[in-house]
Amino acid sequence: MDNDIFNQTFEEYQKCAFLITSSEELGRDRLIQILENRNDYAPELDMILADLVESVGFYPYLEKENLVVSSMSQAIRKETNRSKNIDGKLFHDEQKHLLGLIESGKNIIASAPTSFGKSLLIEELVSSRKYRNILIIQPTLALLDETRKKLTKYHNSYKLIVRTSQIFSENEKGNIFLLTAERVNEYQDLPKIDYLVIDEFYKFSSHRDDERHQSLNNAFLKVYKKSEPKFYFLGPNIDGISPGFSDKYNAVFYKTNYSLVRCNVYDIYKNYIDQFSNLGKKAKLKENVLFELLNSREGEQSIIYCSSPNRARRLAKKYSDYIIHSNKKNITNEISIIEWIEKNISPKWSIIQSLQCGVAFHDGALPRHMTSSIIDYFNDSKIQVLFCTTTIIEGVNTSAKNIIYFDEKKGDDIGIDYFDYSNIRGRAGRLMQHYSGNVYNFNIPPEKETIYIDIPFFEQNPIHEEILINLEPDEVRNKNSPEYRFLQSLPIDEKFLFSKNAINIQGQKRLLEYLRENIKENHMLLSWSSTPRYDQLDFCINLCYDFLLKENEKSKQLTARKLTKVTYDYGYNQNINIIIKSTYDYKMKSIKREKLTPEKTQQLIDDSIKESFYLMRHWFQYKVPKLLLVLNELQKHVCNEYNLSAGNYLFYSSLIENDFIPDNLSILIEYGIPNSAIRKLSKSIPTTCIDDDVIKEVVNRRLYDSKNLIPYEKEIIKKNLL
Repeated sequence: MDNDIFNQTFEEYQKCAFLITSSEELGRDRLIQILENRNDYAPELDMILADLVESVGFYPYLEKENLVVSSMSQAIRKETNRSKNIDGKLFHDEQKHLLGLIESGKNIIASAPTSFGKSLLIEELVSSRKYRNILIIQPTLALLDETRKKLTKYHNSYKLIVRTSQIFSENEKGNIFLLTAERVNEYQDLPKIDYLVIDEFYKFSSHRDDERHQSLNNAFLKVYKKSEPKFYFLGPNIDGISPGFSDKYNAVFYKTNYSLVRCNVYDIYKNYIDQFSNLGKKAKLKENVLFELLNSREGEQSIIYCSSPNRARRLAKKYSDYIIHSNKKNITNEISIIEWIEKNISPKWSIIQSLQCGVAFHDGALPRHMTSSIIDYFNDSKIQVLFCTTTIIEGVNTSAKNIIYFDEKKGDDIGIDYFDYSNIRGRAGRLMQHYSGNVYNFNIPPEKETIYIDIPFFEQNPIHEEILINLEPDEVRNKNSPEYRFLQSLPIDEKFLFSKNAINIQGQKRLLEYLRENIKENHMLLSWSSTPRYDQLDFCINLCYDFLLKENEKSKQLTARKLTKVTYDYGYNQNINIIIKSTYDYKMKSIKREKLTPEKTQQLIDDSIKESFYLMRHWFQYKVPKLLLVLNELQKHVCNEYNLSAGNYLFYSSLIENDFIPDNLSILIEYGIPNSAIRKLSKSIPTTCIDDDVIKEVVNRRLYDSKNLIPYEKEIIKKNLL
């Protein structure tokens, strides 16, 4: 035994014990540092270390480090923190306390760090099998995919509902509804919900989100009015909510900074005062400092926050060029998605080179299976560097050791505030994988401020008509507001119609009046079913664009006329490559040939792919179907008034949203299966198979081993369905 190490260890443990008793937060922080560097301490004193770990409730670390507590009372406390329903899971003390609040019957609004493990309590709720119908609302499909994968193991007890057309179980099984707020509002016959979970509940706030906050407010109102379920809201870094909300809804607001992962902060900008910028030579310096930092952290997972998808993609390309030109790494990274990209998108897309260098980007425009695969590759260390946008803020779990706060804006104009920064910073380190994470600030962090989340339907200051329309008169606080007076002026049938459609109430009213005035002369352009002619689609998209979209939703680059063309062309060809080629050709027309360098050509290819994917995700799979369904309801209403035959846009809207995959196979889209694989599988799956039967057909007949599928497609099917 080395007496010096023994004495130093004893002294260090003694100091840590004093810190825990005098300032537990500082004591916990010091204890995490000790655990991270455990090899530097004398193992003969592990029993004292176990006592320290137990004293702050870090029970998961007792098993992680094979530490044995010294007394029966400690052993009993440890076992008390063991999950009753999930094998092998130990809760830390604060998780156990929060679970106790949930089990007491109170509604819970929990604010805790990212590394706290709030989502584990969702699984504990499910595994208890106490509730028949559980609804989990999350803001992104990426988060829902992650949750679905965790909860698939409970398929014997619960049917997973991931799309609005799925039929829920009314027999022996319960149901877990995994939906965005928008899909909750679209779900026509939602059953009585026994338990409601809202993840990232700050999305309620009108100050923290775009128009999508309206959907979450309305989803809560819809569910609560029908079912009055128990609920669990969870999110990070929040200090308070609308006063009076907790009292009205019998809720406990629970806030803690308790964390099992510490954060090391490095202020890179201090070494380069006034030398960093996103313009000119200063931009080049900032990028070089970033690239050198990433190389120095080789072997660790790093995420770089970027202001926009363009920025993330271009930095990923520049960094992979840097790796190649500096001979820092051999390009040997072979991952199966590369073959899929070459066959289905383009062998010229620069992401291929990036992936080969262990680099990627992550944003909301990529196809769902790609974002999911990229996160999986990152967590499996097949990708080490990930350039991200605000998608990193919204809760997807990664194994990032390092977070780099590189840009200080969201988009071109909106500055990152303290709340956003805290969420970015909170992604550094992962519970049970890292004892500490590193944050590298390339910008001065925003000043600390109190984070207060308003709940518009309750606080009503401000409140938009799209939420106000769903409140009962006795719930409205200001009956003299212009918004409420306008809603009260509407006939009952119109108010019900606009409420059901749930977007732009003023725009719906103007469009309804336009249709009444022009229905007879334009009837043939509106009364289509199945698939529209070009002139019919053009007329309808122009109506949607002019009346239903608010000004901040319109794009200078995408006019109604262009949106019609790309929608029609995609419906006709059903091939993303047609849109990519069309976008590329359009860009080429505006460039003089003599200025077309190889770098410029590559940028045109990359930009064309990015814009085409954005069209797919934002317009085809979200906006256009939604807008057409609103117009569908309005034209039906007017046609009934005039005794005219109405159109029916349901079939076409569903085709666009599901990427022209047969409706019975659209469940596979929700499970993250690439369209290329679904089209190959469709030849072997009867059209009579729907939902769960489709999945059983693929699994039981081992269709995932089809010779027609490439390795990546097989890999994704096995990962998501087996």
